[in-house]
Parts: sequence; structure tokens; C-alpha cells
Amino acid sequence: MAGELNGKVALVTGASRGIGAAIARGYAERGALVVGAARSTDQLRELEATNPERISTATVDLRDAESLNSLVDLVVERHGRIDILVNNAGVAPAADFATEPIEQWRTTFEVNVIAPMTLAQAAGRYFIPQRSGKIINIASTTGIRGKPGLVGYSTSKGAVARFTEALAAEWARHNIQVNCIAPGAFATDAQSAVLESPDLLHRRVRRIPAKRMGDVSELVPLACLLAAPGSDFITGSIFVIDGGESGKL
Repeated sequence: MAGELNGKVALVTGASRGIGAAIARGYAERGALVVGAARSTDQLRELEATNPERISTATVDLRDAESLNSLVDLVVERHGRIDILVNNAGVAPAADFATEPIEQWRTTFEVNVIAPMTLAQAAGRYFIPQRSGKIINIASTTGIRGKPGLVGYSTSKGAVARFTEALAAEWARHNIQVNCIAPGAFATDAQSAVLESPDLLHRRVRRIPAKRMGDVSELVPLACLLAAPGSDFITGSIFVIDGGESGKL
């Protein structure tokens, strides 16, 4: 609904493309001021151009704790406050677990787990005194049910889900809501190998009761609900959006 986020300020990571870009645009369309953060400067410029009055951007290294803390401060410097944090950025390296190097696990956890925790802590320094704040973590259905070939990624996204639940319980007394969206198969750049192969796409879609992959726009309404005042009694929840795939026997 247009205007449901009027006056709100949001930080969205991984905003250069896919789910993050869709959420950033959706928030701006509903009245929020948005800072979209990612590594890709060129794609961030494209995002900013879609709504320059409401979307600004920042380049960030998610493995640098100092940069993450500075990023939250930057949002407040630009807009005077921060109300919403969307931890969307992530990496999903596919590998054979038997030979996957420990350095790759570290990178996966630094980006997928430590960065969201660091940003949440930094945002909390503003949320707690103002007694309001929304944190929306983007996990994955592979964090609920493990997937072969993605052991490190699945484990990291499982950690994101548990982080959501634990922080929600700890910060509920401050009127801060922490929730998680766990997408299934969505048509994004991360799925390019599947989308570009008719055989792989057929096999992937066959496992989804809805018989199609999701479009990133279909995540936006839920992300907006969880950012809006109407969700103040929703916290510690994990919302699966996967066309029914994880609900099958």
C-alpha cells in the first residue's frame, strides 16, 4: 500500500540486484527513504536512478566490521534516523563438502552470519534508545532443510534463522521486531545456470508444487509488512516463500 512506510528510513544490504534491489525499490515506492548497500558500484547507480529522490546508495565490504558500523552511522547522518534494517546480502558457493576449503566456510559465515549480526548490533544502538526498530533477515529454505552441494551455505542460513529467533526474544522488550524471510527458488542472477538450461529449469520447477520459480517482486509485500507499524506484534518468525516446495512430504 502506497505510503505505509512514510517517514521511515531503511538500510538494505545486497541491494545492487535481485531480492535486495526489489525490496529497496518497494520500500521507496511506499514512502521510505532507503540506503541500498552492496559491493557493486555500477549496479548501485542503476538502483539509485530508479528513484533518486528516495534511494541513495553506499558501497560496503561486508567482511569489514568497521565499515559495517560506519554504514549504519552513514544512514543516520544522511536521514537523521534508522528504522529498518534488511540483512539481504549473502554468498552461496557450491562445493563438494569433502574437499571444500575452510577458508571458503569462513568467508560464507563472515558474509552470511557475522555481517548481519554486526549490522544488527550497530542498528541496535539507535533502535534501543528510540524504542523502535525492524530487522528483517533474508535466509533460505536451505537453512531449514539442508541441501547437498551447499553445506556451508545451508549451515550459515540455518544460523541466520536461529539468530533471528534469539535476537527477537532478547530485544522484544525494546519494541524491536526481528523476523526472517526464507525464499525458495527465485529467478535471480544466482539461479542463472538453472534459468539458462531448459533441462535444469524443467527439473528444478518439477520439484515445486506451484510449477514455477518465484519472481523477486513476490517477496516485496511481505518485506513491507514486516517493516510497517502493523507488524509490531510479529517477531521471531520465519516466513517461507517457496511455492509450496518445503511443505511437501
